[in-house]
Amino acid sequence: MAEAADLQGTTGPGPARRRLRRMAAVLAGAPLLAALLTMPPAHAAPAAPQQPARLAAANAAAKAPERGSVDVAIDTLSPNTPMEGDTLTVSGTVTNRGKETVGPATVDVRLGSRMSSRGQIDAVAKRGAFRSGADGEALGGSYRVRIPALPSGVSQDFSLRVPVDELGLDGEGVYQLGVTLSGRTPSEPYDQVLGIERTFLPWQPEATEKKTQLTYLWPLVSSAHLSAETGTDDQQTPVFEDDKLAAELAPGGRLERLVSLGAELPVTWVIDPDLLATVEAMTNSYQVKNGDQQVAGKNQAVAERWLDSLEKAVQGRKVVALPYGDPDLASLAHRGKEVSGSLSHLRPATDVAETAVETILHVKPSVDFAWPVDGAVDPSIVDVATSAGADKIIARGDSLRDDLSYAPNAARPIGGGTTAVVSDASLSTAFQGDMTRADSSTLAVQQFLAQTLALTHQQPGKERNIVVAPQRMPSAAQAQSMATALRALSAQRWSQPSDLVAAAAAKPDPGAATQVPGERRYPGRLRAAELPVATYRDVRTTQETLDDFAGILTQPDRVVTPFGNAIDRGMSTSWRGQAEAANGYRTGVLRHLKNLTAEVQLIDKSDLTLSGRSATIPVTVQNQLVQGIDRLTLRLTSTKPTRLKLNGDSSVAELPVRIDGGHSQSVKFTASAAANGRVPVTAQLFTPDGKRYGRPMTFTVEVSEITPTVMLVIAGGFLLLVLAGVRMYTQRKRAAADGGGEADDAPTDGGPGPEGGDGGPVGAGSDSAEDDRPGAASGPGQPSDPAPDTAAQSTAAPGQGEKVDR
Repeated sequence: MAEAADLQGTTGPGPARRRLRRMAAVLAGAPLLAALLTMPPAHAAPAAPQQPARLAAANAAAKAPERGSVDVAIDTLSPNTPMEGDTLTVSGTVTNRGKETVGPATVDVRLGSRMSSRGQIDAVAKRGAFRSGADGEALGGSYRVRIPALPSGVSQDFSLRVPVDELGLDGEGVYQLGVTLSGRTPSEPYDQVLGIERTFLPWQPEATEKKTQLTYLWPLVSSAHLSAETGTDDQQTPVFEDDKLAAELAPGGRLERLVSLGAELPVTWVIDPDLLATVEAMTNSYQVKNGDQQVAGKNQAVAERWLDSLEKAVQGRKVVALPYGDPDLASLAHRGKEVSGSLSHLRPATDVAETAVETILHVKPSVDFAWPVDGAVDPSIVDVATSAGADKIIARGDSLRDDLSYAPNAARPIGGGTTAVVSDASLSTAFQGDMTRADSSTLAVQQFLAQTLALTHQQPGKERNIVVAPQRMPSAAQAQSMATALRALSAQRWSQPSDLVAAAAAKPDPGAATQVPGERRYPGRLRAAELPVATYRDVRTTQETLDDFAGILTQPDRVVTPFGNAIDRGMSTSWRGQAEAANGYRTGVLRHLKNLTAEVQLIDKSDLTLSGRSATIPVTVQNQLVQGIDRLTLRLTSTKPTRLKLNGDSSVAELPVRIDGGHSQSVKFTASAAANGRVPVTAQLFTPDGKRYGRPMTFTVEVSEITPTVMLVIAGGFLLLVLAGVRMYTQRKRAAADGGGEADDAPTDGGPGPEGGDGGPVGAGSDSAEDDRPGAASGPGQPSDPAPDTAAQSTAAPGQGEKVDR
């Protein structure tokens, strides 16, 4: 009746008086209801228009869809935590989702009852359709908005201003605050609640005697953007997989908002050092992959501004550094332990983390905290976390459950000198939804504030340390909602800000759970998203390849640092749910590393011919890296030592290899022939620890031994050639003398001499006769012995079809 009066424009009575009138109406209708119940059943049900108005309204409410046909959204509630004398402003929109026009309609504020527990808050947040008894009475009077008509599909804004004193708050605590739209439609021409939105009103006008010490973690974590590739210059220009990080760092971006908002809030910063190193790399010259090409990065200024803002924001604050790359502890514990060497990455990642944060931000971080995904723990996760040096595990209340009627202190011992810092599950998950919508954000903020007040009222005479660990990578909108909630607590009427180090050091509650749940209780949804075993096999292969490669380099840091960091990124928590992208990143790292190792290689040789008892066999090693190599060993192996021996009397010979960057070296081995025939020879490089390096190179040596008899025949034939040459020379001299010409003018083919003389001095003929005597020297024109194709210490690489003899 009061609602009907309000719809007709009259001013309704106050809340208490309306409650009395409603009770009187119910009592007056009791006899009528009893009479109806005692009536005999009718043969046919009456038509809907002939039903009594109250009964029709009740039936309509029972048939109403969840939350009704009108969507009510509360976009703002200000102030979030009102005090006495404040005026509450509630604004939002109503949207007709039904097929009929609603009108006339009224938007009302309704105050529900005070809630006595945190569980009631959660239950109200999940409640659906309007419940007349639970959702309270409409405040009425001037605190309502009238809407003549609301057509189907149309939205209309509303704004209500209500003095807090008019709400009838009767004690400190959390109240349900609802906004409803009541109206009628052509098919149901009677007033009914067609839509409702509920939120929460924390009411604590005076400060509590004991306040909750609230620690809020503020995470700065991102996905991997930096590759393992670097330039060949002295600065080793970094190469990025993409330039998407710039959008997060730019004004309005996710990381920019986190830093800007966090700088004004009492939070504990939780930082992945890899993000800092990546942004620092962007502040200088960098390259970005673009297909098969690389283009110059252009966001140095954006990176510099963000890093400068972060450095200022963290000064004087508590900073927790995660292990470098934020490795997935649960995946390591459940999958990585199956692959040897996987856990060995954690300790170096922790050591690098401390150095990186201190160097870049100039603050000393805490590195003794481990943060598994969603705070879910089991014994194997704890073991892995502590193996990296952490003695404090950030867990969550839905993993390490308590049976207490109140929320205990976050810290509790779990054995082995390890402390679990258990975050509050409800508070930690409060802002995980879509916070881009104003109504979602407002509801999340009010529910968070309500939970903190209810938590304080659980033990009003006891001060407790509560930790909030939100999602690892909150969006910009989620960060804004988180900041709004923390600002609303700045009055410190029931909570005070604290930090993670203090929370971990607080005295544990005696009744708090300290038993870590078994592996079977680990959430299935989290286990399904873990990194696969293949991840750690790839990591092992890459690490082994890197170790072998670094062992031969004169400047190993140029390779160890970028590839070591990339290996850590390959195990990052950020890859959860991105199996294909994660595999692509790890594969790219290993491929690039193998391409670098292939820059040091053996140059293929053609087959050789060894004529003689001994010779040298050169093998060329090429180094196309920008730095030198050292400590490599080249091993040459004769597969048939009965025919060809190396370095004296062995089938295997080894020589050290040291080559400057961009050079090649010909390594020479001594070979000796024992028998004729073909001998396959294999050349292979080895690392200092005896592992094969690169692919082997095989060639064939044709052994062709020359005996003393053969040498005599060759010498005799050579002497005959010399004598024939002497005889030809003397004959030409005689011919020149008989022709009367000068010997020097005689034609080389023995023909007539020069013009003017057939004859010449008689003495010319006698001179020729003397030259024809046996044993006469041939003079300077005598040919030399043929030189071997490859001398004993020749530095030239053998050519195609080369012949090695001595």
